[in-house]
Amino acid sequence: MPGEAEDTEGGGGHAARGRARGPNLVWARPDPGERRPRHNREQIAEAALAIADAEGIDAVTMRRVAAELDAGTMTLYHYVTSKAELITLMQDAIMAEQLVPDGELPTDWREALTAIAHRTRAMMRRHPWAMNGLQGGGGAAGPHALRRFEQSLAAVAATGLPAGDRLDLIAMIIDYVAGFVLKSDLEPGLEAIPAEAAPAVSAYLDQQLSTGQYPHIEALLGDGDRFAALTRILTAAYSADTRFERGLTRLLDGVALYIERQRPKSARRRR
Repeated sequence: MPGEAEDTEGGGGHAARGRARGPNLVWARPDPGERRPRHNREQIAEAALAIADAEGIDAVTMRRVAAELDAGTMTLYHYVTSKAELITLMQDAIMAEQLVPDGELPTDWREALTAIAHRTRAMMRRHPWAMNGLQGGGGAAGPHALRRFEQSLAAVAATGLPAGDRLDLIAMIIDYVAGFVLKSDLEPGLEAIPAEAAPAVSAYLDQQLSTGQYPHIEALLGDGDRFAALTRILTAAYSADTRFERGLTRLLDGVALYIERQRPKSARRRR
């Protein structure tokens, strides 16, 4: 991982002392004991996230973050002992972005999961590199990660499902959001085709449809400018936001049906 070599320059001593004392989570340690410390770990994480957003996760190194904060690299090691700890802080910081503000989580499980899904999608769109670029840290046990997990458990508590099913439901929402962001929010669509290439793409589409091998596509696009019809269907007429909301609603419809089927027959008759 970029920046690992620099972790042995000066900071390695801090890391070695941490190992000698046993496990020492970054958020379990107080900030440096200066009377008025110049920085804090939240500022460090914020600087690291800004670098990753602008240039990608590989640009994040201890030296680079220190420069962004106008601090020496050795100063940064007073707050985080290694690049791995820096990644851990970043992981926990993006967990904070997914939290529904205090007092605003709906009591209805569908509404609560919808709110969480939208905040998770917004975070992933802000930090697309985080989908695969924040591996190997300990952020899953961080304070914001724990609050995020607690909030998710609160959201599904009213389903009445067994613990395993509630955990499956939380994971299902995360999987849906991550898959949608990867395939629909981050991948270029037809609108990304250069204008000068559109005629050639349109001609190729017409040629392929004329073979008769694609009757369902023909029925969908109708007569006329089929490329324009396809572009319209897949972009403005069926936007990513619309598809995200529609897919999430249908997923939750399925969950609601599953919940109903788990109820005892006598309870279902009383409803």
